[in-house]
Amino acid sequence: MTSTSTSTAISPAPAAGRIGGDLVIETLSGLGATTVFGVPGQHALGLFDALRRSDLRYVGMRVENNAGFAADAYGRMTRTAAPLFLSTGPGALMALAALQEAAAASAPVLAISSQVPLAGVGGGRHGYLHELGDQEAVFRGVVKSVHPVRTASQIPSAIAAAWESALTVPYGPVYVEIPQDVLLAPAVLPVVTAIEARPRELSARPELITVAAELLTRAERPLIVAGGGVVRADAAEELLALAEKVNAPVVCTFGGKGAFPWEHPLSLQSWLEDRHTTAFLEDADVLLVVGSGLGELSSNYHTFAPRGRVVQVEADAGKLESNHPALGIHADARLTLEALVAAVDERPDDDVADRVGAILTAVRERIDSQELDLEQQVLASVRAALPPRAPSFWDMTILAYWAWSAWPGALHSAQGAGGLGYGFPAALGAAVADPTTPVLAVSGDGGALYSIAELATAKQQALDVTWLIVDDGGYGILREYMNGTFGETEGTELTRPDFVALAESFAVPAVRSSPENLRDDLAAALAAPGPSVVVLPALLRMFAPTHLA
Repeated sequence: MTSTSTSTAISPAPAAGRIGGDLVIETLSGLGATTVFGVPGQHALGLFDALRRSDLRYVGMRVENNAGFAADAYGRMTRTAAPLFLSTGPGALMALAALQEAAAASAPVLAISSQVPLAGVGGGRHGYLHELGDQEAVFRGVVKSVHPVRTASQIPSAIAAAWESALTVPYGPVYVEIPQDVLLAPAVLPVVTAIEARPRELSARPELITVAAELLTRAERPLIVAGGGVVRADAAEELLALAEKVNAPVVCTFGGKGAFPWEHPLSLQSWLEDRHTTAFLEDADVLLVVGSGLGELSSNYHTFAPRGRVVQVEADAGKLESNHPALGIHADARLTLEALVAAVDERPDDDVADRVGAILTAVRERIDSQELDLEQQVLASVRAALPPRAPSFWDMTILAYWAWSAWPGALHSAQGAGGLGYGFPAALGAAVADPTTPVLAVSGDGGALYSIAELATAKQQALDVTWLIVDDGGYGILREYMNGTFGETEGTELTRPDFVALAESFAVPAVRSSPENLRDDLAAALAAPGPSVVVLPALLRMFAPTHLA
């Protein structure tokens, strides 16, 4: 867990020329922030004026929603809160979809927005530019916590409280709101040189560990579902130790990919949309669910019906028993897995690897029977081209839906809230977080148009991101859904630009590829410094669902 715990220290007198915005910047610096994402706006200029006097790196995006996605990825990669600067009204509202994704994926984003001048706050219709009746209320149903500021002296405490909230499990986005005149007013407070924030740990109650350990030790067919909470807690080592000690097969949810070794004899991989996997999970007499709420995508669209005892470890109390009765353990995944490893007895099972292998063989046979060689070839080419350490960020597109199940290892996607436009701006945020490795973004042509303006950001910031755009001429998955349900489509076919020429107009190198050349084209793009675009014209299909049957 990322934490900041330092004693508060201030200089003896205010520095000349400081304003309320400087208190924001000084507090962020004291908490350990090094980077800020955002888009400037009239009411937020006090933030940006102070920012230019600081050592913080500013990554300016072209659209607030994309700035939010970039901050989301930065938070995921660094496990620290990612500051996001927004302006009043339309600017702030544009970031809501990104903050919804951060909330669903438990990504620590610290959104700091301006507000109309203090005289206009409170619901009256004063006619200020960008005025909302209650801007704070708009965010309250999306973010983890809201921290309104009405005076300059409240700024350090509000931001420290928001930082602590964002980094206390479950991680999540938080919102701080500061009126324009408070940001612009001369600062009378001394310079903030350090500030204290203590993200709280969430340990499991010992009596629950005792019961869960006994259930796992005595189980005949234990099984583990590893969700995104395992990844966020950096608990892969503890998960592996527990699975091997009790010989429990492990399936990773789409948000939990990378939590367990893909080729391990106990690995069921991530084929959660396959009925063979669903039936195997249902047959477990003890099912340990760690860091997952067993929502729609993790339960084969709510067709999963466990017959055994469910033990659910979840840091988000709202997800405990939200879909199935369980022994609910409200706790951090890593701390709980550590305790369980110490508490369980070794449980022998000589046949478990054979049972896991049989399930994976059945899944493979079902996929192979559907004549989906192109899709598997494309996904294999992407995997082969990507360097081992390089992270990947996937938009909501057919190739990503394949990757959820078939990609061998970690990936990041917008599967929490499911909005379009995540892949490329998120990859930019990841490249800022770790400039030592290239980053891959994957989008369809429909999703690409949500974030195409960020080619300018990628070029201006010289970020090592390769963007794969799979161009099928429309919203491919919606086309499949409509054809399958109604027999025809409406609204799914798109006029789109020449993506290669468009990228080149930003001075970003681009190439039009083919399935046969994709591996080499991607590898070359990823090896070159700076941003690049690879366009793959291809009509991909999804494997047949099993939940409808």
